[in-house]
Amino acid sequence: MKIIGITGGVGAGKTAILSFIEKNYNAKVMRADEVSHMLMQPGTVCYMRLLALLGEDVLSDDGGIDHGRMAAKIFHNKGMLQSVDQIIHPAVKEYLLDDMEHERKRGYYSFYFLEAALLIEDGYQKICDELWYIYADRERRSERLKAERGYDDKRIVAIMASQADDQVFRRHCARVIDNSGSLEDSFSQVREHIERISS
Repeated sequence: MKIIGITGGVGAGKTAILSFIEKNYNAKVMRADEVSHMLMQPGTVCYMRLLALLGEDVLSDDGGIDHGRMAAKIFHNKGMLQSVDQIIHPAVKEYLLDDMEHERKRGYYSFYFLEAALLIEDGYQKICDELWYIYADRERRSERLKAERGYDDKRIVAIMASQADDQVFRRHCARVIDNSGSLEDSFSQVREHIERISS
């Protein structure tokens, strides 16, 4: 089972690429974001630690952590953001390592694709066989974020400024998939890379 890490800036189109892989290959796709949400459910260790750190004003009416409220509280507070990251990221990594080991022993999947925004920063290159960078130019990413998420220019600029720049991604990733054009062109690049690692 080959383990491939997928990364790239916000709005690069990682979701579309991973959906294509999931539908067309014998691959398990794991998204670190989804794992982190699962690990923050009421009653979990992460939930209790986040509640102690952030206070009850981040809770939704049903007692779960409201991700919008949490984001608003930590976005402009670097110390708080680091503290939240130190709770969530190690727990996500531990969960993923256990899951990879389980799938390796099970022997069902040919590929294990892992998508995480902080793949490089969190040292996933030591875990994965290789990293792939999903690239799209800033203009295309901005268009997608406005159309799909309703973000305004100010929010887009702030998010992009907080993420690694293009050179960092290219330095650490073995492959680049240019997702600035048509999806069919991007899927063609994916097929080429998968054929290469399958041989």
